[in-house]
Formats: sequence, C-alpha cells, structure tokens
Amino acid sequence: MFFTVFSVVTENAIKFEHFNACSSQLLESLPLPNIKWICPTAPTRPVAILGGFPCTAWFDVGELSEDGPDDWEGLDTSAAHIANLLSTEPADVKVGIGGFSMGAAIALYSATCFAMGRYGNGIPYPLNLRTVVGLSGWLPGSRSLRNKIEVSHEARRRAASLPILLCHGISDDVVLYKYGEKSAQSLCSAGFRYVAFKSYDGLGHYTVPREMDEVCTWFSSRLGLDGSS
Repeated sequence: MFFTVFSVVTENAIKFEHFNACSSQLLESLPLPNIKWICPTAPTRPVAILGGFPCTAWFDVGELSEDGPDDWEGLDTSAAHIANLLSTEPADVKVGIGGFSMGAAIALYSATCFAMGRYGNGIPYPLNLRTVVGLSGWLPGSRSLRNKIEVSHEARRRAASLPILLCHGISDDVVLYKYGEKSAQSLCSAGFRYVAFKSYDGLGHYTVPREMDEVCTWFSSRLGLDGSS
C-alpha cells in the first residue's frame, strides 16, 4: 500500500503500504521527482479470511462482502499509525495517502476519517489530506458512511474538498471489480465530489504501466507538480 506526504516546493513524500521491495523500486522509478515515497510494512496478525493464518495485514478481514463485518479497531490502529508517520512532515508539505489492495482499504478509510475529523473510536484525525489513491481495493464501512457524513457541515465540506482516484481491474479475482465500483459509488453518495474511478479490461489483482501512468498524472495535477496549485 502506499501513503504520501508531499511538499510542492521542495519534496513530496508518498507512503505505500502493502507493497514489497520490488514495488518500492517501481514507485521510485516513476517520473515524479518531487515525491518522496515511504513504504511501510504491515504488522503480522491472524487473518480470518485465511483461516486464522498469520500474515502481514493492516487489519483483520473475515469476508469481502457488503454484509461482512469490519475490524474497526484494526482499521483505527493502522490509520492512526500511518497518520502519525505523516504528521512528522514539515508544515508546508502536502499530505496524501494511497495504497494497493488492503492498503487501498486503509487509504480510503483514512479519507473517511479525514472527512469526519476523527477516527471511528472518536479520537481526532490529525492530517489535512490533499489527495487519496486506491488501487484494487475497497471501502470499509461503506454502508454507514453517508449517514455519518451528512450530519455534519464540516464533514460534508471536507469530503467535498478531497480528490480521490480509484483504479480497479475488471478481471480482479481477489478483490472483485464490483467492490471497487461500489466503493466509488458509496463515496460519491456520501458527498465526496471529486472521485475518479478508472477500470482496466483484462487486469487482475496487480498493476500495469497504464495504471501507474494514471497515478502519475493524478499526483502531478492534484499536488501541483504540473505547475498548478
């Protein structure tokens, strides 16, 4: 998964989660010289969907379905861990979060925490996010998101201000395409006005150069790397 901290004037830092060392090299090779990439590793924990087998995971997953339970404690812990890492960046640095698969789920959950101004446990969310990117992932807590956002003027304002890019392969057999599509719909319904959803024919649960080109374009425009603000 990736996360991002970025300074328009000097350097940007992007944090990727749920990527391995080769993926880190891929990110470093992208034509985004003003971005600093940070690739944290998730802790090892039992994951229910894998029969309780311990593996690196940002939270527990029982099943990928609209009716499946969400591990709120795990989501809050991981979102807070990422926010704490990014909160050490200088004040003039633009901050964003992105990720792949489970990392994308944490990135999108962080977007909802930013909009609401707090984590699910009520603790204030400390970052001013400028953009979020999710590749081959899904939105935890999508069923109740709209009700949580619409009751607060400030939450609606922050949601409307945050650009989000979602990319998903139509042939993804790990996180099905319909979950990515539904995530985009749920975000839009909750008041996130700047949501872009890109689909890719024949793409499974991995990334391809065309998708990464889309990510580069998105960061360049949303972080002002192309000369815009």
